[in-house]
Amino acid sequence: MSIREAAVAGQFYEADTASLRQQLSDLMAGVSSVPGAVPEALIVPHAGYIYSGSIAARAYRCLESQRDEIQRVVLFGPAHRVYLEGMAVPSVDLFTTPLGDVPLDRESLERIITMPGVSVSDQAHRDEHSLEVQLPFLQTVLTQFTLVPVVVGNCDAATVAAVMDALWGGVDTLVVISTDLSHFLSYAEARQVDAHTCNRILAKVSSLSGEEACGARVLNGLMRTEHAQALDVELLDACNSGDTAGGRDRVVGYGAFLLH
Repeated sequence: MSIREAAVAGQFYEADTASLRQQLSDLMAGVSSVPGAVPEALIVPHAGYIYSGSIAARAYRCLESQRDEIQRVVLFGPAHRVYLEGMAVPSVDLFTTPLGDVPLDRESLERIITMPGVSVSDQAHRDEHSLEVQLPFLQTVLTQFTLVPVVVGNCDAATVAAVMDALWGGVDTLVVISTDLSHFLSYAEARQVDAHTCNRILAKVSSLSGEEACGARVLNGLMRTEHAQALDVELLDACNSGDTAGGRDRVVGYGAFLLH
């Protein structure tokens, strides 16, 4: 079995298994209440847990009623580490974290490899954190699941949307979109920009820019899907690194959304 090893354990989240379980337990316990709606898709941030983990936990707590029902997670995130034209899927069989192995849904991956804009690149996945940081949360809230990981580079919204629609499933499938919001603005400016971006996401626009969200191409693709157009989008929470564990001179914005 070929494995994609954890690349950012000990950087973005705890590398020790017991410490990571405690970190996740504390983050999930910090969420007091969640909407009753059953999510078909989530939009979650992907920074280090000390920065954005509390916002991500707001989204993942929404899955508790579907703990045994969700069997497959379709996970899209932006490429940060390598330049990528189109979208990339890995060739490996497993992704691993300190909480264990996550089997990939090879059947789904083989199905989309033939679609426009999709290539196989283990290099695009090897050091990418935008997907990896979601896995310990998913391993905590779901009993078991297979994963369909897709890294998105320079790709138009319609091409991304076609692949998402092809992967969308029924009640056993969850779509997770990994993105942060604005980067390196002052605290006050970030709050203003991110509030505007959140409103645009709620309006399901498909013209977000990289200045509004690092996963703009992923979000634009999501909003162009037939499935998202039929769903309601709900903002669960938003903040920036100046609210959590960073200074306020140059902050990164985070938002969590529920699509139901």
